[in-house]
Amino acid sequence: MNKSRLEAFSDGVLAIVITIMVLELKVPHGATWPALRPMIPVFLSYVLSFAYVGIYWNNHHHMLHATRHINGRILWANLHLLFWLSLIPVVTAWVGENPRAVPPTALYGAVLFMAGVAFFILERAIVAYNGRDSALARAVGHDHKAIASQILYAAAIALAFVARPLSQLIYLAVALLWLVPDRRIERAVSAERSAAPSGAGERR
Repeated sequence: MNKSRLEAFSDGVLAIVITIMVLELKVPHGATWPALRPMIPVFLSYVLSFAYVGIYWNNHHHMLHATRHINGRILWANLHLLFWLSLIPVVTAWVGENPRAVPPTALYGAVLFMAGVAFFILERAIVAYNGRDSALARAVGHDHKAIASQILYAAAIALAFVARPLSQLIYLAVALLWLVPDRRIERAVSAERSAAPSGAGERR
């Protein structure tokens, strides 16, 4: 199967997710600086979620760049990921309107946790279909950063019930962790291309 339609559809969904989130930023009631104060929690939740969507878009793009072949299982795994990402605008708006409430903070983490699980499932589906010798398989290996992120999400969800500010700081910390460029896939793809002339006969 051609992966171009999967990429285009995914890009479109993520663009819509960001558009929906920004629509939650309402025009202030008034033309003074204090009128912006009620918008601060909504804006901060938007910035954090925008960063998360951008991180997923970036990693999704790199992952598909290292993917040669896709199948039906990969298509469904990709839809599973998009389902959880499409819920981000809802939990973002809920947290923004209720920044000191426990349920929105916990549910925000639950969506992030499930999105991480969905991304891992998609990654494993691609590796399984493209082979353990594929560029993606060589690049990701044992993804310790992804595992650490899931552990932190789970801890943040639990902490939301006893130490909500700490829970929200963990969400921020995980986002900052992923903002650091990860060039493993780029290096793996470059290495594969460099070796292509001598191993051209081994291509599928």
